[in-house]
Amino acid sequence: MMDRSTRFWDKIADRYSKRPITDEASYQKKLQITRKYFRPDTEVLELGCGTGSTAIAHAPYVKHIHAIDISSKMIAIAQGKADAEKATNITFAQSTIDAFRAPDQTLDAVLALSVLHLLENKEEVIAKVHRILKPGGIFVSSTACLGDTMRYIKLIAPIGKFFGFIPLVTVFTTKELEHSLTDAGFEIDYQWQPGKGQAIFIVAKKAAQAQ
Repeated sequence: MMDRSTRFWDKIADRYSKRPITDEASYQKKLQITRKYFRPDTEVLELGCGTGSTAIAHAPYVKHIHAIDISSKMIAIAQGKADAEKATNITFAQSTIDAFRAPDQTLDAVLALSVLHLLENKEEVIAKVHRILKPGGIFVSSTACLGDTMRYIKLIAPIGKFFGFIPLVTVFTTKELEHSLTDAGFEIDYQWQPGKGQAIFIVAKKAAQAQ
């Protein structure tokens, strides 16, 4: 199953890297909101970094970004872009979220942009993020909550994934995502949706005192 997902993203990596951002204004707003939480000493992990554009955009505002992606081809493109931009404080690595290891309470921020709806084990990943964040750390996500508008995708997604047309897609509502975050011990500090049917952008904060 993991090999099939990896092959899917490897196959589309070149096309993905050339695709323009669908909503540039919303993307820039998400960058700006995220940076309000950054400091020069911030240690960041980005899950599912794709071809590295967001990591490179944030690099000047933080100490270091560790950016991982399941696709080695995505990582190769990301590293090339970072080299061209002379962004030396980013470490790109091909890894699954499950395989990635970080000591508990060592990171200031974790980013998961267009990632949570592509996971089979969303709750486990959110719990892991909570563990590795320092008290007061933030978890920034932008997530397609397809349960709000596209419940039928529950029927077609497994078929599409099996034949390699689309990656794994899990279906849940905005409320269910909110509950997943708060059940893990996060407080939602900021939430925004650019428009109906668009991804939900959330900044969730770990309590200042470790739970």
